[in-house]
Amino acid sequence: MNIITKFTIALILILVSQVVVAQDVKVVDSLNLNEIQELKTQKENIRQEEKALLKQEVEAINDKVDAGYITTEEGEVLKKDAAKKRALNIESRVAIIDSKIDLLERNTYAYTFGEDGQIVIRIGKDYDSDVSADKTTIFYIGKDSKHIPVFDKRTTSDLVFAIGFNNAIIEGESLNDSPYKLGGSGFVELGWAWKTRVFENSNALRLKYGFSLQWNKLDIKNNMYYREDGNQVVFETFPYDVRKSKFRTTNLVFPVHFEFGPSKKIEHENYFRYSTRKKFKLGIGGYGGFNISSLQKVKYKEDGNNQKKKYKDYDAVNNFVYGVSSYVSLGSVGLYVKYDLSTIFKHQNLDQNNISLGLRFDMD
Repeated sequence: MNIITKFTIALILILVSQVVVAQDVKVVDSLNLNEIQELKTQKENIRQEEKALLKQEVEAINDKVDAGYITTEEGEVLKKDAAKKRALNIESRVAIIDSKIDLLERNTYAYTFGEDGQIVIRIGKDYDSDVSADKTTIFYIGKDSKHIPVFDKRTTSDLVFAIGFNNAIIEGESLNDSPYKLGGSGFVELGWAWKTRVFENSNALRLKYGFSLQWNKLDIKNNMYYREDGNQVVFETFPYDVRKSKFRTTNLVFPVHFEFGPSKKIEHENYFRYSTRKKFKLGIGGYGGFNISSLQKVKYKEDGNNQKKKYKDYDAVNNFVYGVSSYVSLGSVGLYVKYDLSTIFKHQNLDQNNISLGLRFDMD
C-alpha cells in the first residue's frame, strides 16, 4: 500500500470519527436543550406558585383580622413580611434554576435534577437511551412544603371503634333472670365520626356525628333458640342437645352526640387548633338507623354427631333501630354504654331491648 493510499484511508477514518463525535454531541446537546427549556418553564412556574402561596397567606391574615385575633395594623405588617418572604423565595429558587441552566450549557452531557429537596428515582430507560423518555417511571420522595393549612379548622374526623358486653332488657325480668349468657354475649361497633366545634371562640361543646356498623350478639342458654311462627318469634326449647345457640343482628346506624370537655388551644403562625388529647370528654346523644341482617347459629348433637343450623334474616326483627348512648373518655379511650329504645323483634310476647356496655376508642 503506497503512502498516498495510506494517507487517504487515514483521512477518511478521521473524518468519519469526527462525524460520529459530532452526532453524539448533537444528540446530547439536544437532550440538554430540552432540559434547559424545561428549566426555563420551571422559572415561570416558580413565580406563579409563590404568588399563589402569597395570596393564601394574605387570605389567612385577613381571616385573623376578621376574627379579631389581630388588629388591622398588625395584619398589614404581616402581609408586608409575607410579600418580602415570597419575593426572596422567588429570587433564591430562580437562582438555583439559573445555576442548573449554566451547568447544562457548559457541558456536553445531560443532567437531571430534583426540586425542593426531593429525591428522584427513575425506573426504566435513561435519557441516554434510544427509547423515548416516556418509557421511564419516575418516583419523587420528599417533603411537599407548598401546603398552607386552613387557619381555623372547626370540623375534624376520626375512626370510632367500640367493643364490650351485650345483653337484653326483657319486660318484667331482671338481668339476673336473663336467658342470655353474660360472658358469651357481646357487641362490636366500627364507624367514622365528624366533630364540629359549636361555638366560634370556644371548644367546650362539640357536635359529634357520623355512621357506624353495630354487631349485637346474644348467647342463648338453657337449650333454647328462636323460632319464627308467622310474624312472631317464639322462644322455645330446641329438640336436640344444644352446644351453642347464638343470635346476632347487624345494624347500620347514624350516631349524634353532644361532646363536652376541656381542650388546649395550640397556636401557630398561620393557623390554630384545639386539642383534646389526654383531656376528659363526656358525650351524650343517640342513634338511629336500620337493621341490615340477622343470623342465628345453633350447634347441637344429633345421634352423637355434631350438627349446625343457620337461620338468616328473620322477618320479625325490627327494621328500624334507634336508641340512646353515652361515653366518658380520657383522651381516646372511654367507657361506652348504649341502649336500644326499639325492641329487637316487632312481635313477641315480651318486649326485649338490647343494651351494651364496653370500651370506646376514638382515634382522633
